[in-house]
Amino acid sequence: MATRSYVACALCQRAVVVKLMSRGMSAAAHPQSQVDFLKGELHRKHPGVTNLKTLCLPDVLQVAAQSIIHRAEVNRLTDRAHSFTNFLWSRKRAVEDSTLRQKAVGLEKELWEKAMEKRGDLDEQALEDRIKRKVVSELRRTTYHWTPMKYDEELGVVYMAARLAGGYAAVRRALNEIKKRDPSFAPQSLLDFGSGLGTVVWASHSYWGDTLKEMVCVDSSGPMNILAERLLKGDDERAEPHIKQVYFRQFLPVSPKVQFDLVTAAFTLSELQNAKDREEAVMTLWRKTSSYLVLVENGTKEGHQMLMKARDSLLKKQEKTVHDPRPASVFAPCPHELTCPKLAREPFTPCNFQQQYKPLPLPGHNDQQREKFSYLIVSRTEPARADAEGVDWARLTAPVQRRTRHVHCRMCCPDGKLQHLVVTARKHGRDVYRCARNSDWGDQVPIIQKADEDIQTDSE
Repeated sequence: MATRSYVACALCQRAVVVKLMSRGMSAAAHPQSQVDFLKGELHRKHPGVTNLKTLCLPDVLQVAAQSIIHRAEVNRLTDRAHSFTNFLWSRKRAVEDSTLRQKAVGLEKELWEKAMEKRGDLDEQALEDRIKRKVVSELRRTTYHWTPMKYDEELGVVYMAARLAGGYAAVRRALNEIKKRDPSFAPQSLLDFGSGLGTVVWASHSYWGDTLKEMVCVDSSGPMNILAERLLKGDDERAEPHIKQVYFRQFLPVSPKVQFDLVTAAFTLSELQNAKDREEAVMTLWRKTSSYLVLVENGTKEGHQMLMKARDSLLKKQEKTVHDPRPASVFAPCPHELTCPKLAREPFTPCNFQQQYKPLPLPGHNDQQREKFSYLIVSRTEPARADAEGVDWARLTAPVQRRTRHVHCRMCCPDGKLQHLVVTARKHGRDVYRCARNSDWGDQVPIIQKADEDIQTDSE
């Protein structure tokens, strides 16, 4: 019996030695060490991880929201909240006048050609009137009818029930990109355009509450500003606001020379009527940006396309009067400043991400939900580059598929291409493999491109 135990122990020791030798050989074959890109962190907390665990609203915010909703006594609140969420998610941009005119001309030409083919006795004036009426009728039937949102107190409460927790989760996740990758950033001023219920203030305060001294919330809706103030005061008019130095305005500050460390616009571009208004708003916000501009939209095709238009304007548009000469640099999520590769693919799928959160505890709400969103962060300073030569960081654009001894990563790379990389410890090194295995959709992963056969253009 003792002999068997001795033999088993010897075999275990030999297995451990073989395992350590294989690790050593792998490390020798792939000399990139933890010092290169891990910066002393564990693999599950490597520098590219920016995803957050399930988010909850701050307790004081949740209690205030429940109090406001309870006192409002809105009929069929659960059904209306679900319907309103679906409406906002499916909302499209207004059709541009130039597009509408082009469509009308094409339709009119098509109808005239069909009329000419009949070659009968034609009353041209009557035919022209009939074609015009048909063109107008067809355009009304097929054109998306965009209308601006007008919030009163009741609709504001419905919006609170539907979107408060989800909007907060999306903004927290986007801002975490700055918090994680630029830990020295300590903003003292914040400008939130289209502030709504003030979710950006709460999300920003959770990261930089010790340094933020001035927070300006701009929203054209008076009722929404009132609701945001009630949330800050815990739905008690006589109480002091939970977060101090928050100021509400209905218009942007006039002076172009006044800048803020952090400027945000969450779910706001979609509320502007046309491309010209959106571009002017983005450029105005950029002029007021001292460090970071953060834009967040729904994770739909419309949301992604609006953000890419904003990105193009910020990177390419030349302003006549320049108050801050520092150029725009894309901080996140794009690892490059080339044209978004997803826009060129058919069928077009948006670049979006998701964040799990706990919604307000109201009837009909699940315990946990996922917020799907798109975002763009632009910086006044050059983005930090990888310290290690030969190491690039790519953005995961889909869930990581973990398999036995290998991981499937679909990502957007610094060369501006979408790639599908199969990562293994043997071919890419233990550190890269474990980082990839501990990453998820929306994180960044280190890539050391040595095994060309494992890299392919993602055409799925």
